[in-house]
This record gives sequence, structure tokens and C-alpha cells, in this order.
Amino acid sequence: MRLAALFSGGKDSTYAARLMELEGHEVQYLVSMRSKNPDSYMFHTVNIDITSLQAETWEKEYVSAETEGIKEQELIDLKTTLMELDIEGVITGAIASNYQQERIDKLCHELDLVHFSPLWGRNRVELLWEMHETGMSIIFSAVAAQGLDETWLGTSLDEVKIDRLEKLYSKYSVDPCGEGGEYESLVVDAPWFKQRIEVIDAQRTWDGVSGRYIIAEARLVPKY
Repeated sequence: MRLAALFSGGKDSTYAARLMELEGHEVQYLVSMRSKNPDSYMFHTVNIDITSLQAETWEKEYVSAETEGIKEQELIDLKTTLMELDIEGVITGAIASNYQQERIDKLCHELDLVHFSPLWGRNRVELLWEMHETGMSIIFSAVAAQGLDETWLGTSLDEVKIDRLEKLYSKYSVDPCGEGGEYESLVVDAPWFKQRIEVIDAQRTWDGVSGRYIIAEARLVPKY
């Protein structure tokens, strides 16, 4: 089937799209909604501009649309965007968010599209290891949970970080995949990317309890 992936550039949306591609579907579009509301109910906002580089290195058609980030109105903006695409289905990277899942289900029903959510209901620890083992290079672009401090910002997800996230889950119920907003991620390389993303200039912000790794400049460079 010809599909569009709702794409934030994070590990979940990237991996969900890749899984559907491996199943033989044609992932024609990567669709990124640029919310003017940093606390959008539906869409990730941190480093959303980097999605254009990801689409380029993945050789996918890139679709970008703006939304004010107003609750429920965001879905109307997304619907308008999807209506313009020649697709048969939509991919999301949701794992356990009923808010997102129910709204995308409804939107797809209205547009006569199939909603694919290949990560839905997965064991989060197992899924995190699985994504790491694909060879994706994943960095932390935001943190907002007990046990996650500014030292995580801009660093890579590795075995040590996964072990730490498992312990934080046991101690503080921190979701290992960040599904509850505990952290956000960005994929800067993957085996299916033709080039890797190099961060040239970035800034860390920290307010004492949460922070962001904001990329001001990045580029595609050959893999070594």
C-alpha cells in the first residue's frame, strides 16, 4: 500500500515507518506538522526542522505543514494536509497514547485510509533494545523526568542509557521509550539513510527540571 508516515524525526516515528517499509509497503511521504505551540497536544516540536534532512537522506518525499497547535484544531490541519496526498494509509509511531491513537483512527476513518501503528502495545524495554539494535543513531533532544538531567541532552542512546532507563522505570515509573513525555529523541543516522546528519551548532537549555537540545544548524555528510 502507498503510505504517509506522520514523522517527528524521533526514534518511534522513524522506526514505525521503517517497519512498514520492510513489510513491503511504499512509504511515499514523511509528513511533519510544525506546531507553533511548543506544548502541542499531538505533535513533537523539538528540532522539527531536522525532519527535512532526514527525508532527504532517506530519499522520501517530504511534506511539511504548519499548525497553530490549538487542541483539536491540530487534527483539522493534519486532515487538510493528508487530503492532498495520494495515499491509502497513514503510519504513526504511537506506543501507548490513547489520545493520539483514537484521534488518528477517527481521522483515517473519515478519509477512508488505513491506520498502521506497528509499535502499538509493544513492551517498551524490548522495543527500545530492538530499535537500538537496528543500528539507528539516536540522540536525546529533550528530557523532562526524574532521573533525567541536562547531561543527557544531545547524547546518544546506548546500552548504558537503556540500562539506566530500565532502572528509572523500576524506581520512578519513567517510561523507557519516553511515551509519557519523559524525553524526546532525534535519529541522526540509520542503516537505511544514505548520509548521516552532523550537528554543527546546538544549544542546551535547562530550567532545573527539564531541558532541550536545540539544533541551530545541521547538515548531511557522507558516512565513514
